[in-house]
Amino acid sequence: MGRLQNTVKNILPRSLLGRSIMIIVTPLVILQVVSGFIFYESHWDKVTLRLARGVAGDVASVITMMRQFPGDENKDRIVGIAAANLGLSIRMAPGEILPNEAPQGADLMERMLIRSLSEQVNRPFQIDARSLEKYVVIRVQLPDGIVEFITSRKRLFSSTVYVFVLWMVGTSLILFGVATIFMRNQVKPIRRLAIAADNFGKGREVTGFKPEGAMEVRQAASAFLAMRERILRQIGQRTDMLAGVSHDLRTPLTRMKLQLEMARGLDGVDDMKADVDEMEHMLESYLAFARGEGAEPPRPTNLTDLLNEVAAQARRGGGAVDLHTEGEIALPLRPNTFKRALTNLIENAQHYADHVSVNAGRRGDVIEVVIDDDGPGIPEDKRDDVFKPFYRLDAARKPGTGGTGLGLAIARDVVRGHGGDIELDDAPGGGLRARIRLPL
Repeated sequence: MGRLQNTVKNILPRSLLGRSIMIIVTPLVILQVVSGFIFYESHWDKVTLRLARGVAGDVASVITMMRQFPGDENKDRIVGIAAANLGLSIRMAPGEILPNEAPQGADLMERMLIRSLSEQVNRPFQIDARSLEKYVVIRVQLPDGIVEFITSRKRLFSSTVYVFVLWMVGTSLILFGVATIFMRNQVKPIRRLAIAADNFGKGREVTGFKPEGAMEVRQAASAFLAMRERILRQIGQRTDMLAGVSHDLRTPLTRMKLQLEMARGLDGVDDMKADVDEMEHMLESYLAFARGEGAEPPRPTNLTDLLNEVAAQARRGGGAVDLHTEGEIALPLRPNTFKRALTNLIENAQHYADHVSVNAGRRGDVIEVVIDDDGPGIPEDKRDDVFKPFYRLDAARKPGTGGTGLGLAIARDVVRGHGGDIELDDAPGGGLRARIRLPL
């Protein structure tokens, strides 16, 4: 049963347009098939039988007249009447005998003609519907020879069959075309809504989108625009609030640093300066995490150049970083925000490892950036926890590295804001692998 369901799912169209057209066309096709079946089972059989009985009746009438009015002169007169009024060409073959074979019908017309001749003529006969393209030959055995009747095929075949089929197929194609046009126009607004939602989810600008289409689609589009405005408004409010918090907190910290500089030389001042510096560093980290992507707009960015800048910055800090990119990689990014995410990941790897390797390239319809290190790695059951804000795993890695536990959280927040994600795995040969996947 499950295999049958999977087969049906694979056969059915996946797009809304295809499924909508299938819903419209399937009943139409079933109706046409049923109509055609009824036509062939009743109308065509009956019409063909009546036409065949008409021809058989004419043949039987001519044979009866020949029997009742013998003589060559009467036969010639009967042949002339049959040709003029019945559409039958008659040829006499005196002394000939038909082969002793039962007549065979290859199609419906021949079968109906054989049936009708058997009912009305009551004499041995044969039919030939193959020798002449437009005519049918009927040979009847008489006591003195064979009489051959030649009649037009049109008398035995109704052209309404072709007319019916043409009308049936023609109207089906017209309805199919009309349904396709209308359904495509109905699906376009849904497709535009999906594209707008996808762009918004990837942090890209959504311009020129407006509600259109059916009432339900307009409602969904209006709800999306309202949701987008609420999210952007909340982000803006959070950014403004954090800017105020940053200003208010920096002022007392700056005063404390100045006072400590003036109190240089006293016992405990250096420790207090270290605490203030740590507080400032923690404040910057908290604000960076809470600020998220901020108001930076996305723009076409050369990821290769961005990775070179981050790697060069890491090398200037004394780290060993190998970088390999597969050609020029360009895609829409918030460059400063994404650079911070890459810096967090590479610096995190440098804290716990001696060597870091960065590889970037295109994999199908995504851009993949892989950062490997040779450090102690992270246990598999803790890899989701390290992305939580303020979560630290120093017991599993090198102690004394400092940090606020926000580096990976900020990195994932930034990458997901671009429509991608970060996964952690084991690096080849040991260590940790951070894999960034970004949609194009």
